[in-house]
Amino acid sequence: MNKFMKQAHFIMSLAALLAVTAIVITALVTTNKTNNQDRFSSNGSGTVYAKADIANIQVGFKSGVKKTAAEATTESTAKMNNIIAALQKLGIEEKDIKTSNYNLSPSYNWTNTKGQELVGYEVSQNLTLKVRDLNKIGDVIARTTEQGANQIGNVSFTIDDEFELRNQARELAIQQAKEKAALIAKQSGMKLGEIKGVYENTDLERQQAAYSNTKMMIDSSIAGAELATPSVQVGQNEIRAEVTLMYEVK
Repeated sequence: MNKFMKQAHFIMSLAALLAVTAIVITALVTTNKTNNQDRFSSNGSGTVYAKADIANIQVGFKSGVKKTAAEATTESTAKMNNIIAALQKLGIEEKDIKTSNYNLSPSYNWTNTKGQELVGYEVSQNLTLKVRDLNKIGDVIARTTEQGANQIGNVSFTIDDEFELRNQARELAIQQAKEKAALIAKQSGMKLGEIKGVYENTDLERQQAAYSNTKMMIDSSIAGAELATPSVQVGQNEIRAEVTLMYEVK
């Protein structure tokens, strides 16, 4: 290969390299322009209210201290069987009665002369109930107490199917976010383009109407006696949604 041909080959190779480099640079500039395009976000919230249709209640029994574990277990079993039977008479279905806690534990007494001394055993057991007929809430509390329940509480109210209500709340949240974005754009002179992203706050805590968040301890002299049916107010539940809209800025 003579000197002229070598120079021509070098020039052609250099030209090809420069062409490839230009394409790569153009692609990088285009990508960078797209990635750095201005964005504007607007958030909104929506709330709907509805009456709850399920009451969640905890009903339990705690035995006194018995000399043996067998005695404590026998008493607890008899009481809980009576409580469950009373619930079934009220129309509470088996699927809505769930044992949420069962505990058999020793009980100790401490004296200066003997130190720690085992005095017996006690049992505590709790049921978590779903009451679908809200008119029976008071009866559930009264009738289970008559059968020996001495721990009642953690009453909360929920909605069995929140799907449609949550959709309504989300729709309100999106509408609020759009109105907010339009107002800010008008006030600032900013021109909004298309919506490029929608983000929903899925960790938003669901608020529930609650009658009591603590257990109500029933005195042993009252438990088992005939009690008046208490009145429990259901109120309304709040269903809330939050969204963020991401706009392109022209």
